[in-house]
Amino acid sequence: MFTGLIEDVGVITNVTVSSAGREFRIESSYEALAEGESIAVNGACLTVREHGGGSFTVAAVTTTLGRTTIGDWNVGRRLNLERALRVGDRLGGHFVQGHVDGVATVVDVVQRGDARLVDLALPPGLAELMVQHGSVTVDGVSLTVNDLPAPDRLQLSLIEYTLRHTTLADLAVGDRVHVEADMLGKYVQRLLKESTWSSER
Repeated sequence: MFTGLIEDVGVITNVTVSSAGREFRIESSYEALAEGESIAVNGACLTVREHGGGSFTVAAVTTTLGRTTIGDWNVGRRLNLERALRVGDRLGGHFVQGHVDGVATVVDVVQRGDARLVDLALPPGLAELMVQHGSVTVDGVSLTVNDLPAPDRLQLSLIEYTLRHTTLADLAVGDRVHVEADMLGKYVQRLLKESTWSSER
């Protein structure tokens, strides 16, 4: 479990490809990591395999590669990092599972005053989970839905602090990003579907 508050921005220093998937060495400021712990890497929950010397390694299996943008990651890419939430920590963002629900595409980036507006084209099935001024996670960052300008569109309003402390300042038209819908919305949707199925039986 995570909060969507980014702790560090890491950089990929090595990529290894195998029949099982891809392994990445990521340089970061983290110290005292433990093998087997979970880290949200651009919003995808991955497991630390090795660590030391200011870096750690994680791997993504073929199933994960097919559901995320991880297959496109190469040396030099910057990544949003967050370690798992500990009992007693402040919850400054919202509950984030690290399970990517879909990959969206940036279709517009506009600077308006002190905010940067970013429009995303959502994949099928995600728009119905979005609520204006509700929570959403994009590349691991807890954000507020600024607007829903079209049935399949999501608009973000990024403040200067977010742009300085995450990779979202790098977003440009055509980029693909991980999206995780608010966990509460997913459970409500599931319960409503269960209710509909029960009434039809």
